[in-house]
Amino acid sequence: MPATKKRTKKKAAAAPAASRGLEARRIASASPPAAVESLGKAIEEGGGSVLATYRDPLGSNWQILAALPIDKVEPTPYQRDLSETHVERVAKAIDQLDRYLDPVIAVPGPNGTYWSPNGYHRLGAMRQLGARSIIAIVVPEPEVAHRILILNTEKAHNLREKALEVARLAEGLATLDNRPEKEFATEFEEPAFVTLGFCYMENGRFSGGAYHPILKRCDKFLSSKLSTALETRKERAAKLLELNELVNQAVAGLKAKGLESPYLKAFVVARINPLRFQRKPTADFDETIDKMLGSARRFDAGKIKADQVARSGGAPPTEE
Repeated sequence: MPATKKRTKKKAAAAPAASRGLEARRIASASPPAAVESLGKAIEEGGGSVLATYRDPLGSNWQILAALPIDKVEPTPYQRDLSETHVERVAKAIDQLDRYLDPVIAVPGPNGTYWSPNGYHRLGAMRQLGARSIIAIVVPEPEVAHRILILNTEKAHNLREKALEVARLAEGLATLDNRPEKEFATEFEEPAFVTLGFCYMENGRFSGGAYHPILKRCDKFLSSKLSTALETRKERAAKLLELNELVNQAVAGLKAKGLESPYLKAFVVARINPLRFQRKPTADFDETIDKMLGSARRFDAGKIKADQVARSGGAPPTEE
């Protein structure tokens, strides 16, 4: 039997060395535009201090390195929830070093404040340590905050936090930029994150990990305006929450029969998943979830045998 060739992913071609952006000596050599100078004055007048005004080395965009009063810096409203455990770790590390070496990103916010889309836990740690100020790279364009998730060094640790973060971002963007949802694919990363985020908003203990693989095949970015798309997302979330309740009832039925396994929920979801044996890479959301709802309503725990659960295998969702 001939050996099969192993498929390898093609790597993106690297740019020629030192072929893009500014040379080091040019980063701070030009005069900043009026809008950037105005931002610098606002920083000074608000009790901060401009340390440097420069262009970033890749895209030549102007930004300001500044010391800001810590009470004027807040996280963007769509970020992940603060982890007190992570804040404790960061505060301890900073305190032991007795130096603050990692500036947060900030953009101008309302009423002389600054929003930080990247640095919530560092900000919390500095506050815990009693700091009066914090060093920030201030980006003049507020809209950059809506795309900073791509570069965020404080990535959400699990599906719940990631989905909540993306759903909050979508809600914030809908009031500022009502382009079609599909044009925000870079910011949102996956359409499933938006849908699941609304599920978690309604039920913090929602088992998103059980449904995420299915949504990755049937939940697509929408062509409608973002505000309209979010209404559709909420309707999809309502369907998933209903499905989850039916799945929970099925699991309860299996337990009442005496079956005990950490895989019961995964077993039920797999049992009612119409995409399980389909080779098509994509499917329609409503058609898929409606079929699952029907199957979940008809699920009969009395017909399930213990060996069927044992054979199903697979790890239970662990992100909640």
